[in-house]
Amino acid sequence: MHLTISRRQGRTCGWRLRRNPLRRPSYLVEAWLRLATGILAMTVAIVTGVLTARAVEGTLDGLRGERHAVSAVVTTDARTTVGVEGTDADRAWAHVRWTAPDGTNRTGVARVDSASRAGSTTRVWLDAKGRLVPEPATAGEAQLQGAVLGTAAAVGAGTAVVLLGCLACARLDRRRQEQWDVEWALIAPQWGRKTG
Repeated sequence: MHLTISRRQGRTCGWRLRRNPLRRPSYLVEAWLRLATGILAMTVAIVTGVLTARAVEGTLDGLRGERHAVSAVVTTDARTTVGVEGTDADRAWAHVRWTAPDGTNRTGVARVDSASRAGSTTRVWLDAKGRLVPEPATAGEAQLQGAVLGTAAAVGAGTAVVLLGCLACARLDRRRQEQWDVEWALIAPQWGRKTG
């Protein structure tokens, strides 16, 4: 029995880099451009992702350091709103009163437990000027948000580099096709009369 191994038809990996008398210089340029694009895309994606994740985490950590919790009194019953299960269904909006750092009483609307009634106490978050602000993200939430936004930034930056590389390769291919057309116009008349 004779075993034959068929070679894979089509282009093989690295064909643009191999020596060949018919290889044009633009094929070599394209091969190096593709390699550089891949390396640059990975590098840009990693650097962008890490920097974005650190920036997001730093910003959220900074907000957590600037904000502080104070005790407040609920002045009206909490109004529940229709929510989707799994979201903030146990939280509702209510008017609250708290004492600012300068000793003055202030009022505002904040998210409180949906079971809160007028006269009950709750915790609200204030910024350095004593204004109501949303509760800051925990360290775990900051890491999660940093990871998600860092990944999105990495994918976007890497994709942008790959697209620019593809555009450059398409330009090389278009230029190579124009060269073929010029050369064919010179050689074709030597082959005899054209048909069609």
